[in-house]
Amino acid sequence: MIKENWSEIEYYRICDKISVGIVIQPAKYYIENGIPAFRSANIKENKIDENNLISISDYGNKVNKKSILLEGDIVTVRTGYPGTSAVISKQYSGSNCIDLLISRPKKNISSNYISYWFNSEYAKSQILRAQGGLAQQHLNVAECRLLTIPLPPTLAEQEAIAEVLSDTDALITSLETTIEKKKLLKQGAMQELLTGKRRLPGFGGMGGMKDTEVGRIPEDWEVKKLGEVGVFTKGQGVRKDESNSGDIPCIRYGEIYTKHKDYIKSFYSYISTTVAKTAKKIQSGDILFAGSGETKEDIGKCVAYINSFEAYAGGDIVILSPYKCNSMFLGYLLNTPYIQKQKASRGQGDAVVHISATQLSQIRIPIPPTLTEQEAIAMVHSEIDEEIEGLENKLEKTKGIKQGLMQVLLTGKVRLV
Repeated sequence: MIKENWSEIEYYRICDKISVGIVIQPAKYYIENGIPAFRSANIKENKIDENNLISISDYGNKVNKKSILLEGDIVTVRTGYPGTSAVISKQYSGSNCIDLLISRPKKNISSNYISYWFNSEYAKSQILRAQGGLAQQHLNVAECRLLTIPLPPTLAEQEAIAEVLSDTDALITSLETTIEKKKLLKQGAMQELLTGKRRLPGFGGMGGMKDTEVGRIPEDWEVKKLGEVGVFTKGQGVRKDESNSGDIPCIRYGEIYTKHKDYIKSFYSYISTTVAKTAKKIQSGDILFAGSGETKEDIGKCVAYINSFEAYAGGDIVILSPYKCNSMFLGYLLNTPYIQKQKASRGQGDAVVHISATQLSQIRIPIPPTLTEQEAIAMVHSEIDEEIEGLENKLEKTKGIKQGLMQVLLTGKVRLV
């Protein structure tokens, strides 16, 4: 439902042009440095992504002059994610495109409003209905022309709606940028703190660095094999159909890859007391390794269990119970790239890769001399993780707010002018 003074109008009636970009042998025009030519991969919701942007020659641009883009044109994905749209800014005026729909709205129509509408759930559902259930989704010019657009009565209202949504997008982009910066900060901190290249205040005296089989580490650090810092056992039991059979927390090996980062914060499988009898009970401080995986590069990803309540580990999990090491420190350390390389070199198999307790026990790690320093290093990483998680939660809430705004603003349920 739209407001009374809004109109629902077929798209072609508000456009001066609806056409398609280069579709016949575009590759013959490719050159290294030329005129930008956008493809589907470059079109994101309401923005242009320059990654993997290709260029075409002046000749290719001239012979395909019908698809030369002007400021304010809307480019829309035809195949894969049909309907995804962005507006051509002044920066890209004069560029070209490949296999994209090109719309040129009339002067009294806001291109930004139309782009936001194309990227809304209303437009996506309408486009999906036009596909008729085809497996390969594709939006052609004829279908695009007949899409029904809800339209505010004035250009001013269209632009006001687009501005609110654009401001929300700017906040989303800002949060995404901040999150990426925080992740890079964490990565840098891990590389320095977990190898002793940088010591936290209060740790490390006047000693220098020494060369070891795991690289240069502080003089007072040690290199040990995992088999020297704890005892290995195996998880067992818990079939897939048993993973939600009760209310006792359980970790399954696949969840180590898909659900957890460095240490366990929550559970996704719960087993019955009957199933628990055949599973392996884990203790606070245990490190759980995925014993099977798809690639050697990822094999043996691990998580630390730092809680104290009853929980279990299913099959294909290798468990390390450390003697005198901080488990969160180990959780972070054992997932670093240079330790992961050691695990990858010990992985066995091709289609399915395995790593055993015996193989894991030979991995060498650098260890700070005191539990206090290990705990301090783990705390730094944990605090960064919590900050990142808070930002990611804020990002998801902001995305939800945007979707709510689109629902009410693009239908006139809430008016801005």
